[in-house]
Amino acid sequence: MNLRRAVFPVAGFGTRFLPASKAIPKELLPIVDKPAVQYVVEEAVAAGIETAIFVTAEGKSAIEDHFDRNLRLEAFLADRRKDELLRIVREVGALVQVVAVRQKEALGLGHAVLQAAPVLGGEPFAVLLGDDVIVGETPAIARLAQLHRDTGAAVIAVMEVAREEIRHYGCIAGEPMGPGVWRVRDLVEKPDPAQAPSNLAIIGRYILTPGVLAALGATPPDRAGEIQLTEGLRRALAAEPVYACTFPGRRYDAGNKAEFLRATVEIALRHPELGAGFRRMLEELLGQPVKA
Repeated sequence: MNLRRAVFPVAGFGTRFLPASKAIPKELLPIVDKPAVQYVVEEAVAAGIETAIFVTAEGKSAIEDHFDRNLRLEAFLADRRKDELLRIVREVGALVQVVAVRQKEALGLGHAVLQAAPVLGGEPFAVLLGDDVIVGETPAIARLAQLHRDTGAAVIAVMEVAREEIRHYGCIAGEPMGPGVWRVRDLVEKPDPAQAPSNLAIIGRYILTPGVLAALGATPPDRAGEIQLTEGLRRALAAEPVYACTFPGRRYDAGNKAEFLRATVEIALRHPELGAGFRRMLEELLGQPVKA
């Protein structure tokens, strides 16, 4: 079965980007000429996703608006013969079918995913986190989708990180099943590097099954009162297999200011219209050649 639906948890306050995110959803802050969340949605659409389910909160309706049509803006651009801008605006509005559900309390990623359950139709679905912007010729989520089609199981995206960095991520203990593929035996959230079962960090791309969703629904809150997706996946392991795999493309942590700036610079350097001029500008500022 081809995956048709993807969940995008976007209900957070974006506190790491205050004050920029005080009135503007962090997900709409631009990386060059597109909001960060658009890169993530485009990745899902390129992998065949038809419906984007945004799990939002108060003050986040601008995300839905971005992926909707704006007839007044279209009429304005058409009236002034700004045909290329009109094409771009219309493409964004037609990119994907949008459904929005509210997460009325900030009770964790697992809780956010559960809010989408009534509109998932009992089918496997993707989850893509907006802080992980992955840029490449092949959509990263498509790699997970293929492994899901091969196995029928839930799939988690992982990448190798330095051992001392694993404390910032969830990680897996897994049995190698082939190049870049593991069968998951356990998951640990933000372990001490000395105790971590591996340096395979869980990245914000998932394919989840109805069985995982059921396990997540039976997962109690942690000490902070939050329902963790990692714990739901751990519980699902008792009843069904879960796999992990690496993915194509360059991943940026868009929730980190320095990485956000790096993404802006590197994507700008590759931009077909802006790249050459931007490179010259950087070379003038730095006084040395800039690599692509």
